[in-house]
Amino acid sequence: MKKSYILILLLLSGSVFGQADAKFRKIDSLLRYLQANNKFMGSVAIRESDKIVFAKAYGFSDIANQKVANPDTKYKVGSITKPFTAVVLLQLVDEKKIKLEDKLSKFYPKVKNADQITIEMLLRHRSGIHEILGDSIIAENIQNKMSKAQLVDVMNRFASDFTPDSKYTYSNSNYILLGFIIEDVTKKSYSENLQTRIIKKIGLKNTYLPEKTDHSKNEASSAIFVGNKWNVIPEWSNSIAFSAGALVSTPSDLTQFTKALFDGKLMSAASFEKMKTLKDTYGLGLIALPFDNKKFYGHTGGIENFRSVTGFEPESKMGFALCINGDNFDRNAITLGILQLYYGQDYKFPEFNEIAVSESILQTYVGNYASSAFPLKIRIFIENGKLSAQATGQGSFALEAESDTKFAFKPAGIKLEFSHGKMNLKQNGLNVDFNRE
Repeated sequence: MKKSYILILLLLSGSVFGQADAKFRKIDSLLRYLQANNKFMGSVAIRESDKIVFAKAYGFSDIANQKVANPDTKYKVGSITKPFTAVVLLQLVDEKKIKLEDKLSKFYPKVKNADQITIEMLLRHRSGIHEILGDSIIAENIQNKMSKAQLVDVMNRFASDFTPDSKYTYSNSNYILLGFIIEDVTKKSYSENLQTRIIKKIGLKNTYLPEKTDHSKNEASSAIFVGNKWNVIPEWSNSIAFSAGALVSTPSDLTQFTKALFDGKLMSAASFEKMKTLKDTYGLGLIALPFDNKKFYGHTGGIENFRSVTGFEPESKMGFALCINGDNFDRNAITLGILQLYYGQDYKFPEFNEIAVSESILQTYVGNYASSAFPLKIRIFIENGKLSAQATGQGSFALEAESDTKFAFKPAGIKLEFSHGKMNLKQNGLNVDFNRE
């Protein structure tokens, strides 16, 4: 069996793929299966060069009113907003209106270490600026509109997490500030910049920055599956996620955006080369999504209970995007399944017979694990009542319980076993012991 190695990572509507193509029928069958088992609601698109070869939606866009989604349903894409923000910044660099070497102190001098932080450090998450979206003030106001001044004030309250440019640590604060800087430099709103510089320029039809969810515009709400039904998640204020995560889009638009990037339609060749050059796994608003011997470039996203991922493989010009508004199964597992079926690999549909482990037991495994025999640290945490794992610089993935101490992520062949502050990882012949820090 050919295996894939990746750590990143029945309601349906119309389709645009040929029924004679077996691989697309298999992908459709997988997504129907997940939706029928209440594991997934959302939409998928696959692009081959200039042609959308697969575009389907599953489940509801408006859960409360049982409105069925379609390929033009718009989903919040969370941090996939970041590549859009980075594109605008790099266009301003090309126009000599800003420099990557410019200091944050030029714009927001009260932010800690602003005189040491450059625009490029913000783009690469190397600033040390504290993540404000996890702060209690933000959590208490997550549904309320917050001004630029209020958000900057929250940032100013924290000391730096680390010396600027000493390491990579993902922080939405970086990209919120970049959105403010775009507005300061251009004297136009962030939304207007997106419209003129990207959306209209490359002909995106369903991508924009909304005020709040409007079902009459075919915008989706997100839900969590609890009590044997989908329950709508309260909406966050887009003023908070802003340029770090407030966009809505469709999978088809996202694949068009990533292709336009690689076609050189959005910035100079020199700027794009910098954008896709990774440092500690992150470029300028782009990450690499490896699959077998292929390297996709794109980003992942998550906000409320929306989950998303988009990737583009430059050699074959194949792009994909997955937008989820009903997240009850691991996004990375769905992504793996889609790619394995697309490339004709062996794939076994998941079985849903997970053992229930109490949260009190799961809490004993939470923490950061490290090993001298493994280059990345692994964070273990609880999300939506399930144990999840995330390696440094990679996407998180939910684990399936096999016993009170053993857990697995079957799509990537990962098995984890916990015992007294230690964790053993097995994956395709790898066998490594970790200690909790």
